[in-house]
Amino acid sequence: MPIDPSVAIGAALPDRAFAWTASDVLLYHLALGAGSRDGDNVSAAALRYTYDSPELQVLPSFGVVAPTFHATDPPPLDLPGCEIDLAQVVHGAQEIQVHAPLPTAGSATLSTRINDVWDKGKAAVIWQEGVAVSDEGAKLWTVRSSIFVRGEGGFGGSRGAATAVPVPERPADLATTYRVTPQQALLYRLCGDRNPLHADPAFAERAGFPAPILHGLCTWGIALREIADGLLDGDASRVAGYRARFAGVVFPGETLRVSAWRTDAGIALEATVAGGTRDGAPALADGLVEVRA
Repeated sequence: MPIDPSVAIGAALPDRAFAWTASDVLLYHLALGAGSRDGDNVSAAALRYTYDSPELQVLPSFGVVAPTFHATDPPPLDLPGCEIDLAQVVHGAQEIQVHAPLPTAGSATLSTRINDVWDKGKAAVIWQEGVAVSDEGAKLWTVRSSIFVRGEGGFGGSRGAATAVPVPERPADLATTYRVTPQQALLYRLCGDRNPLHADPAFAERAGFPAPILHGLCTWGIALREIADGLLDGDASRVAGYRARFAGVVFPGETLRVSAWRTDAGIALEATVAGGTRDGAPALADGLVEVRA
């Protein structure tokens, strides 16, 4: 059977030792569109993302990509108990908890295991959880993510539990847009995700899309950057945690609309496509930014 939950659940993946530099952080921020608005080249707030000065800060979402930032091959899917094809897979959800503001350079080891497999009938959802620990033994961040594998459900497993984040019934505290550049997916690929779904039109068509799509993690990172700038005074260190579900795709050249609300639990958010023939198409749902006191 392509997915065997009895083998997959609880299985540990090989530990991954990695390191990052300020140059990696700068490239990541640029790939999320930091510094792209008029005047950003002379804005002190924007330069906190794009200039390697003492004021350089790190968006916590960087922790998700840091372990594979220098990868040049498509992401491997050699998961224990899971025989799946890359063309079947899309990102389902992503979460990160940061235990302190991320340093602009460092080295660490990521330990990951498969912690659940859900059976959605026509698809399977595979959950992984990883912990990054510095070489000095400090716990840096915890990540949890899921992939949605089309055509691999029906094995009789649990359907999983919903983790909805309610959106207040009032105008958003932040409503902003960002135009995704035509080359944004090609730039974001340099952050370690060389999945051809984001660059190769023929591969995208085989996967069921009319054209290459933007990386879900790029959309996810753009939304966090917009919220940090719009509701946290541009201070990324105030983000203690961030999660969202990938509710749909974004194509390069489209405009992303980010809406966010302050709540007792943190900042609830959603993102949709703005304008064009796909106006209102969902991109991110059930989003929540946890704010550090």
